[in-house]
Amino acid sequence: MTKPSVEDEAAIEATKAPLMEHLVELRKRLIYSMLAFVLCFVICFFFAQHIYAFLTEPLAATLKGQPNAHLIYTAPGETFFTYMKVGMFAGLCLAFPIIAAQVWMFVAPGLYRQERRAFLPFLVATPVLFLTGAAFVYYVMLPFALKFFAGYETQGGNGTLGIELQAKVSEYFDFVATLIIAFGLTFQLPVLLSLLGKVGIVTAAQLRSMQRYAIVGIFAVAAIITPPDAISMISLAVPLVALYEISIWCVKLIERGRAKSAGAQPT
Repeated sequence: MTKPSVEDEAAIEATKAPLMEHLVELRKRLIYSMLAFVLCFVICFFFAQHIYAFLTEPLAATLKGQPNAHLIYTAPGETFFTYMKVGMFAGLCLAFPIIAAQVWMFVAPGLYRQERRAFLPFLVATPVLFLTGAAFVYYVMLPFALKFFAGYETQGGNGTLGIELQAKVSEYFDFVATLIIAFGLTFQLPVLLSLLGKVGIVTAAQLRSMQRYAIVGIFAVAAIITPPDAISMISLAVPLVALYEISIWCVKLIERGRAKSAGAQPT
């Protein structure tokens, strides 16, 4: 980071306020965030059945043509409460840009101008990478996982009982939501490492020297959070390795920009 200018120092001094004013501002931002979430929840709950139907399309494709091509629920209120969870999950995703904007408006006045310029791209990249991870789950990971689990169905006969997949409404949503959250968070790797590089905690050379250990760790994480088959593990590990390489490139660009800025400063 370059040294703040006199104008930046004056701008920060102008934003200083008593603790009570900061608490009032925080309360206002929390209220706006909560209102945004509630509004988005109501909208998403209204379309919860359609959203849930969209989430079940990979399962429908897996069970196509089979007599068990449907979901079940074993408690009277299971479907209703599942739709509630769908509304909350989708509402939180829909309201995230507004919530992030409220957080930014609360924090930004306390940052120098160059700090705001430095951290704003990371704030924008976070939801983009999360959506990328969610799309990867839905279009790549989930079909493989469902086919793997459906492969354990067996036909009965000769005194043995058959085994068929009868997915519950609530358990299927929990399974999909868990995968989306896990992949969405792991896809934040470039943001995390770039931020660490921005503040000088790690360097591109350090990340490059730790590459072999990072790859081992990535495959270990992929084995833990994916279904127990090699295809699912590799389908997560390969993108994460690519994201780690992108992170090294991002940190290198940050270091070049820092060196160029330092060289341009008058001595």
